[in-house]
Formats: sequence, C-alpha cells, structure tokens
Amino acid sequence: QVQLVESGGGLVQPGGSLRLSCAASGFTFSFYAMSWYGQTPGKGRELVAAIASAGRSTNYADSVKGRFTISRDNAKNTVYLQMNSLKPEDTAVYYCNARWGQYNYWGQGTQVTVSS
Repeated sequence: QVQLVESGGGLVQPGGSLRLSCAASGFTFSFYAMSWYGQTPGKGRELVAAIASAGRSTNYADSVKGRFTISRDNAKNTVYLQMNSLKPEDTAVYYCNARWGQYNYWGQGTQVTVSS
C-alpha cells in the first residue's frame, strides 16, 4: 500500500537546523511531484516547498526562501527538507505530499518546534 513516512522533526532552538525526510513506498516515486506543507493549530496546511518529479524545478513559500532547501533522491524514494536558520514561526506539523494527476497522497506529519 502507499506509504509516506516523515522523520527528522523535533525541538530546536531559534537559528538552528533540522533535516526532514519522507520515505515513500507503494507507488512509482519518480513520477510524482513532492511537496512539504506546514500546519499550525487552527490553520490549514500551507505549502512550504515543492519539487518536480525529476528534481529540476523547485518552489518555495516566500517565508522560507533562502533558508529551506527541498531535494529528492529518486533512487531512494525519499524527499528531504533542509531547514536552516529556523525561527519560532516555523513551528508546525510538517506533512509530506505526493501528487501525480488525480493521485494525491499524504504522510502522517512530523512536529517541528522552534523554541528557546
């Protein structure tokens, strides 16, 4: 069955770094555009970063440009989010998303908390 399993979240101080990973299985990963979304209490999921199927094109929310980097390894069926210079407002549950045409899958989410 389809699985997206996020890892790498946790508690980090402002200015610190985290690397999120999302391991995919159960579908042809290289076909899918992959994205990371963030969700805070009372708000919907917002796009943080996206990467095209071949990895040549990326897109970022204005709030994370220059600080976050999305990448993928199609040989390992994994997408990453390198998060640098973290701010308290980056605190959220981060979800991995896979999309190809009508197919749209979500992971279970991983909590990132930025606090001193």
